Amino acid sequence: MNIKNSTINFLGDSITEGVGASKIENRFTDVLAREYGLKAANNYGIGGSRIARQIVITSEAYDRDFCMRYKEMDKNADAVVVFGGTNDYGHGEAPLGVPEDRTPDTFWGACHYLFNGLLEMYSGKPILILTPLHRLDENNPLGDGSKPRSAATLKTYKDIIVNVAEHYGLPVLNLYATSGIQPLNETNRKLLLPDGLHPSDMGHALIARRIANTLMLL
Repeated sequence: MNIKNSTINFLGDSITEGVGASKIENRFTDVLAREYGLKAANNYGIGGSRIARQIVITSEAYDRDFCMRYKEMDKNADAVVVFGGTNDYGHGEAPLGVPEDRTPDTFWGACHYLFNGLLEMYSGKPILILTPLHRLDENNPLGDGSKPRSAATLKTYKDIIVNVAEHYGLPVLNLYATSGIQPLNETNRKLLLPDGLHPSDMGHALIARRIANTLMLL
């Protein structure tokens, strides 16, 4: 894909929204647009939002899950990038479900629902799925500690995203495996992921490069 002068939709959570960057111009979507000459980087990031439908839905923006929001994106965009899952792990109430699920009410089902829906809207265009980054508390089955019941580690959520993307033939940028970000390394955390969850300016710039390099291969 030639990304110069292209319009790309970015569906995500607080990282896509730009949390962790010192200013909005330094979030990865804006860095990518500026450094690679995009026509537009449509940012659909909402902090705290999750891929799957929650058991209790409030009027708060973060309860508008990815499955609710993807149809609101620019249908004429040249490509779509989806970056989520860390909040489903961290504080999501939806159960994991099973691979046969196809509704937004479980994590397995929501991934199927979302990826299948994106294929309907953007068939023939690049749809790039990003896995979550490593985070400090990623091995706690209670997520960030606020979950009402034990679920799974972040790696399990990552594996489901990869599995479902493979089912639909969608390319995956596995940031969990290839980002170069690991907050358990103190120096790495200070430079790239200071709070153990959200990237710094340097971290956002690194993600922008990873996405650009992957899209240009599609």
